[in-house]
Amino acid sequence: MADENEKRVKLEAGAAPSAPGMTRREAMLQVLRVGGVAAGAVGAGVWLSERSRRPVPEQAEEARRDHRVAADPKWPAMTVVQNGEPQALVRQALENLGGIARFISKQDVVVLKPNIAWDRTPEQAANTNPDLVAEVVRQCWQAGAKRVVVTDVSCNEPRRCFQRSGIMAAAQAAGADVILPDPDRFRQVDMHGVVLKSWPVYAPFLEADKLINLPIAKQHALTGATLGMKNWYGTLGGQRNRLHQQIHQSLADLASFMLPTLTLLDCYRILFRNGPTGGNLEDVALKKTLVAGTDPVAIDAYAAKTFWNLNADQLPYLAMAEARGLGTADFASLNVKMSQLG
Repeated sequence: MADENEKRVKLEAGAAPSAPGMTRREAMLQVLRVGGVAAGAVGAGVWLSERSRRPVPEQAEEARRDHRVAADPKWPAMTVVQNGEPQALVRQALENLGGIARFISKQDVVVLKPNIAWDRTPEQAANTNPDLVAEVVRQCWQAGAKRVVVTDVSCNEPRRCFQRSGIMAAAQAAGADVILPDPDRFRQVDMHGVVLKSWPVYAPFLEADKLINLPIAKQHALTGATLGMKNWYGTLGGQRNRLHQQIHQSLADLASFMLPTLTLLDCYRILFRNGPTGGNLEDVALKKTLVAGTDPVAIDAYAAKTFWNLNADQLPYLAMAEARGLGTADFASLNVKMSQLG
């Protein structure tokens, strides 16, 4: 069955002007707020708790790897690209950050982690945009990757999530290995976290040379917003709902363990209400935006403030992650490239 699941079923304009007297932080936030038009099955954790059994042997392994690339002052730590289709947004964002070759080397095994948690269509904005995923796959091939894997540990029934989201078809058309979660491929890992200690992690995420996070920006009942760092929940097996009891600490633990090469936060469509599952198109707004970079803390802080007016102190996991040296919530202090397409 594992073999069947792993068959090879093989995306600079000038910055928007700011008003006189406006601070840099206010100008950055205004860029995203001016655009956007209304675009007018739940059972989370059931599949996981029933099928992702604790692996044997019980002794947890040491498996933490750092997938980050070296900082380079020539390139921004974060970029915001607006007013384009997903493929164009990805291409411009990567160009702003120094090009895909800065992140992916020849013969790299690259694992892409979109959000494929829910049995929803792309228009419902509960999963990452499939065209965005496909373009990142193509970019990795162009950089000379040896293998490009697209996978996630879904909340709803995985095959339906992979198919209905459009991600399976789009990723396979771009040449990726699309891997459905297999209960036999979780490995018990010592994550050295405050909350996350010994926990089952899906093996493909432990076997990558480079790891790219492809979350989607959504409202979330517990944290206010689910963004880049929350997307790492989809690397875990077991009873993930247990982590909600200390959700901010568990997010910081995950961010400390999953150190990605790059984060591209999908803000093409945003689920503003009734997240993270959604379902009603009236809860979705079309923003045609991508926020990307190498600082996952800044990316989450920026999107939370821009779309939900949430300050960093309202998202305690940001300060926890910052204290661990994972980035800064003060996104305005960074070198940020703003681009408009179209």
